[in-house]
Amino acid sequence: MADFPYLPQTDENRRDMLKRIGVDSIDELIDDAIPKEIQFDAKLPLPDGLSDIEIERIIASLADKNRAAKMKNFIGGGAYEMYVPATVDEIAGRPEFYTAYTPYQPEVSQGTLTAVFEFQSMMATLTGMKVANASMYDGASATAEAAILALHSTKRKRVIYSQGLNPLYLEVLRTYIHSFDVELVPVPSSSGTTDVSALEKLVDENTACVIVQNPNFFGIVEDGKQFADIIHSVGAIYIVAIPDPMSLGIIAPPGDYDADVAVGEAQQFGNYISYGGPYIGFMTAKKELIRSMPGRIIGMTKDVDGKRGFVMVFQTREQHIRRARATSNICTNQQLCALRATVYLALLGAKGFSTLSKLLFDRAHYLAEKLTEISGISLLFDAPFFREFAIKIPGKASDVVETFARKNILPGINVGKFYSAMEDVLLISSSDLYAKDDIDELVESMKKYWNEI
Repeated sequence: MADFPYLPQTDENRRDMLKRIGVDSIDELIDDAIPKEIQFDAKLPLPDGLSDIEIERIIASLADKNRAAKMKNFIGGGAYEMYVPATVDEIAGRPEFYTAYTPYQPEVSQGTLTAVFEFQSMMATLTGMKVANASMYDGASATAEAAILALHSTKRKRVIYSQGLNPLYLEVLRTYIHSFDVELVPVPSSSGTTDVSALEKLVDENTACVIVQNPNFFGIVEDGKQFADIIHSVGAIYIVAIPDPMSLGIIAPPGDYDADVAVGEAQQFGNYISYGGPYIGFMTAKKELIRSMPGRIIGMTKDVDGKRGFVMVFQTREQHIRRARATSNICTNQQLCALRATVYLALLGAKGFSTLSKLLFDRAHYLAEKLTEISGISLLFDAPFFREFAIKIPGKASDVVETFARKNILPGINVGKFYSAMEDVLLISSSDLYAKDDIDELVESMKKYWNEI
């Protein structure tokens, strides 16, 4: 999709700029720079009443006549290509935000601190939790930091995780705790969801925490309520990982089913995928865990004149307190990425967020329905999913990914990269960037592919 800037100038601004330049109109300015014979002397085919996304699609299709088409991306797995409103780029690019660093001096950092406070508030509201920090490197490290929080809080040595956890998150978790002398134990999820009876047998008095991803790596929505009592019965901490927080526009937030900590990835909120980062992790928790959270927490207060102000109220990282007392050595709050997420969510609002979540749900289910009509293709699991789902295909997923990439389509993730027994499984995600015509194109390409081999 083309990247069009948001230009906030008023008519008066434009008149002033043209006057400074010494011309009377935009046309006169263009005539001085571009020869008349190559100027476009017609009206662009843009009907009235279109949304930003629809206009960009039309303009991008015109531009694509001059260059190779951009790949259509149906990859998810914790990193989602979504539409980024131009306003996000405009606000995040303002110098007071773009060049700002850690707000050590609150008296000169109120703008940054206000934005961080709003980010915390939005994350706490989305997850249904009481407190949020600001913020984490990414969803994977946030998950690992939550496990360490549980190890420190409970003084126990066992971390249990559902096999529905993103395998990349699991690798980061292993890296974080490799020197902690901790037992890392998986809970089976052979039917697509976490095996509750197996979890009941695994939890014990040495369990520090249980990590459940929801929706899980295969896109399946877990019944979060069924885990809380089991986990809390042994005094362990219930951690919910949410690599796809757009799901919270439809499914219940972790706070509603008594999770202790909710972590995840906010990249798709106004941040580009950008070949692997930077991303923006979040961590929210129950109030009683606030002093065990890593990073920092921004609070609202009043100054000596009674005016509202913002300050860092908790700074439990090693740069601020004695190293032995620090909760983590995390040294950033990904503030610029968090700002982009905050602007994005503010633009959507509660109603827009729910509407967009429903759109992603509908598109994913339409795509799944059409794909499974193709002979030989079936859903991997018969379970509810949000906007991501896994399909079994007659052949290797790696071959499909390679073939479709040559056609400028990224059809999904080859799950065999992570699980050797699933070489014939493709994980596919929906996006607000790719509508029915794009979905139909993918389906028709799939039909043609299977007919030709």
